Order: sequence, then structure tokens, then C-alpha cells
Amino acid sequence: MIIEELYFALPIYFANMMPVFVKNINILNYPINKNIFGENKTIRGFLSAIFISIIIFYVQYYLYKFYLIKKISLINYYEVNLLFLGFLAGFGAMLGDLIKSYFKRIRNIKPGHSWIPFDQLDFIFGSLLFLYPFVNLTAINVLTLLIFTPLLHIAANFIGYYIGLKDKKW
Repeated sequence: MIIEELYFALPIYFANMMPVFVKNINILNYPINKNIFGENKTIRGFLSAIFISIIIFYVQYYLYKFYLIKKISLINYYEVNLLFLGFLAGFGAMLGDLIKSYFKRIRNIKPGHSWIPFDQLDFIFGSLLFLYPFVNLTAINVLTLLIFTPLLHIAANFIGYYIGLKDKKW
């Protein structure tokens, strides 16, 4: 069921969106490595992604006591290390984004320009790579995320553009 995978991926999705929400905060606004990843990949964005991912895992832990949430959860939030999984999800999302940014730079694709499907899948691949050894995801779970994440990513970018958070629709 799609809702299960999407609920599981909430920390990953929030991690991917967080750098956009903190872009105007002037704390830790230093490029990770300007030459390799460009000036838009900052320590602030990277750390904020990890932080929000951990927070969302803790929110899911709190909500797990409700029957409907237990029913749609792919993992038992009472039996996992939330701090560890939150860190892995956020770190993996940002590492996937950094790797994609590196390849965009060597292919001379300008920051903000679309690179389909990599712009839509980089963060989910990164997170799943780090989370997979520690959570019991099936091939169907992973496939569902790989199919629906690009669609949600595109929709989120359009919404971000229309409410003024993003400069481009993609």
C-alpha cells in the first residue's frame, strides 16, 4: 500500500526539503566545498536536513501509539534507534544530493537547472542506501518509493515555486 511507504519516507522527504526552508537563515551559511559541489550546498542545509529527519522520526515514534499509525508503519518505532535512523535518513538524503550536484557540475549543468530523473531520485537513493541494512524493506517497498518519489518531488517543487520558496518550478 502506497501510504505505508510514503509515511516511512517522511523523514527523508522533510530532509530533502529542509535546506529550502532555512536558506535565508544566516547561520552556518558556508559552502561544503564550492569547487566540487558549488556554492549552494551549504553546511547549514546539510545539518538542518539531518536535524529535521531526526525530529520527524521522533514524531513518528510518538504517533506510533495510535492504531491507524501502527497499521501503516513499515517499522516498529518502539524497537529502533530513532536518533541513528534519523541521522542515516538525513545524512543519506544530503549525501545523495551532493553526489548528484558533483555530477551536474562536471557535466556543466548549472545550479537550479533540471536534470531529470536524477534531481528527483538522488536523495531517496542516498537515504535508502544508508537505511536499507537497518530496516526491513521489501523490494516492493523500495520500488514504490522509487516510482512515487519523483512525482511527489515535482509536485513539491511546483508548490514551492508558487508560494515563493523556490526560484524555479523544478
